[in-house]
Amino acid sequence: MGIWARATAAAAVAGTALAVVSGAAGWGTAHRLLAAVALPPLVALVALAWTSARRLLPYALAALALFGLAALLTGADLHLGAASAAFAATCLLCLQVFRSSAIRAHGAVDDYVTLTKPRVMSLLLLTGGAGAFVGAGGVPAAGTFAVTIAGLALACGGAAALNHYLDRDIDPLMGERTARRPVASGRLDPELALEFGVALSAVSFVLLDALVNLPTALLALAGNLFYVFVYTRWLKRTTPQNIVIGGAAGAVPPLVGYASASGHLGWAALVMFGIVFLWTPPHFWALALMIKEHYARARVPMLPVVRGDRETARQIVLYSAVLVAGTLVPVAFGVFGLLYGAAALVLGALLLWLSVALWRDLSRRRAALLFHYSLLYLALLFVAMAVDSL
Repeated sequence: MGIWARATAAAAVAGTALAVVSGAAGWGTAHRLLAAVALPPLVALVALAWTSARRLLPYALAALALFGLAALLTGADLHLGAASAAFAATCLLCLQVFRSSAIRAHGAVDDYVTLTKPRVMSLLLLTGGAGAFVGAGGVPAAGTFAVTIAGLALACGGAAALNHYLDRDIDPLMGERTARRPVASGRLDPELALEFGVALSAVSFVLLDALVNLPTALLALAGNLFYVFVYTRWLKRTTPQNIVIGGAAGAVPPLVGYASASGHLGWAALVMFGIVFLWTPPHFWALALMIKEHYARARVPMLPVVRGDRETARQIVLYSAVLVAGTLVPVAFGVFGLLYGAAALVLGALLLWLSVALWRDLSRRRAALLFHYSLLYLALLFVAMAVDSL
């Protein structure tokens, strides 16, 4: 195991130690908070042991089980005893992690940045930030907003790194761009990408739970797990509806932002979720039309590969029409105001026009134009939501 697994193990030791000390000192609420902070690194170590170092699994499970037992025991002496045993087991686990065999390819700093897919992340953070403005009904608290964006970035980066790990077999088949990715090219050991993704995800949960609120942390984690296990691991390689269902993962950031400012979800949050959900298929199908042969080579059943270009373009027009209509409905019900409504109408009209133009002319140039505009469309639409909330 590599540096990220070792950092996670060290964090688990520090977290369990603080939980034991705060419990012995009778810190009350602070103790419960510190105990909650110690849990994600332990869960992350179990996941890493299960996927890449089975010999460490008994140590990881023992530490997690003892920690859980301590939470269940209400008697002061029994609680402290189980917590102390969990701390000892975590120290032993940490020692075993540090004794693990060395990683072969460590990669460079920019390889780790690449793992987080910063260009994709930027749009997710924008929608999450807009969600925070809408949830606050104006400008959210600066400190909470900054922590939310940082935690969301860690969650998105962690999910992206795990995507690199899971797609390492098909990335070399998907064209020169994906073949140059750190794991696919061999510059970075796959186990390090796995550890990095799990570590970022664990830190994200700790940060959001400790400094924002639990609903925000749970939503970010749910989006992370859905993207990794439901979309990347299952849907992407099994059904041409992969993007339709998998779009739910990319629609979670607005929920995270909204919950961070309000502590709950409201109608506006569900509207934002629905808009991103409906936007995802035409956006990604336009990309799929551009690189259809790459998906075919990797045996990924994207819609153009399975149903052809004409049917894909027809589906793009249908989804775009439903999307544009869906963006206008919230104005009629007073969820958003006229400023947003005007932006949705103008931006949507252009999106629909480009979709119909692609249906009439199935050229790569038309697909590229729609793909790039769809990015601008979603960004400007969510900026309009944020400004409208002011």
